[in-house]
Amino acid sequence: MEAILAALADPARWRLVELLAERPRPVGVLAELAGARQPQTTKHLQALERAGLVASQRNGQRRIYALRSGPLRDLATALHALADAADGHEGFDRYGASADAERLAATAEGWADGRSFRFTRSLPAAPAALWPHLTETELLDRWWTPDDFRVSELVFEARPDGRIVLEYRDIDDKGTDLVAGRAEGEVTEAIPGERLAYRLSPLLPDGGIAFTSHVEFDLRPSGDGTDLDVHWRLSDSTVDAADFIAGIEIGFGQTLDKLASILNP
Repeated sequence: MEAILAALADPARWRLVELLAERPRPVGVLAELAGARQPQTTKHLQALERAGLVASQRNGQRRIYALRSGPLRDLATALHALADAADGHEGFDRYGASADAERLAATAEGWADGRSFRFTRSLPAAPAALWPHLTETELLDRWWTPDDFRVSELVFEARPDGRIVLEYRDIDDKGTDLVAGRAEGEVTEAIPGERLAYRLSPLLPDGGIAFTSHVEFDLRPSGDGTDLDVHWRLSDSTVDAADFIAGIEIGFGQTLDKLASILNP
């Protein structure tokens, strides 16, 4: 594939490919149509032939070149696969649009106070079985970050006034000191299998609080599973909190999707 891309990167060779897509042609005609000298055209055709894009055969005193469709179809398939993979990253564009809007709104301290978000999921685990996934660090570690991040430090003391620390890094970052995000807070309510509530504040690079999230989990039995209702409410919002707040809906939604996939592999 690299050889094909390298061969097609030259505008002169690309022009020859376009001409050969119409029909097979001899070197002299290709040179004339491309507005190039024949020796240069021959070199370009030889490069395309080495890459497997064209084939040639002698016909009397002339050498005729023809375009091979197979390598082009292989390239098209690879490009379509890349495009399909990129389509799966729609959250990037959604976050960008949300961040732009939040930055415009963040004009004074307290600008987002009272903002709320609600998330619901029907999960295939009874409340008692779901509870450890919400409160035990070894299980929280598996889902409590958005896509493309990994937990690097986690403390969760599942009792009133219990301490919470969540630090995360880029999922591919194994050796740098670059922290993608850190939040600290405390548990305010913990009724096993029924209700969990906590306060959590993302920290700015200087250690200050960006905002405080008041998060409540309500667990209701539903058949053999649980209807989970999560409510976020914001307070203490600073002007610098815009980028954090822009990611709540997408990011926390992704974490809950990860939890659902863990419970229903």
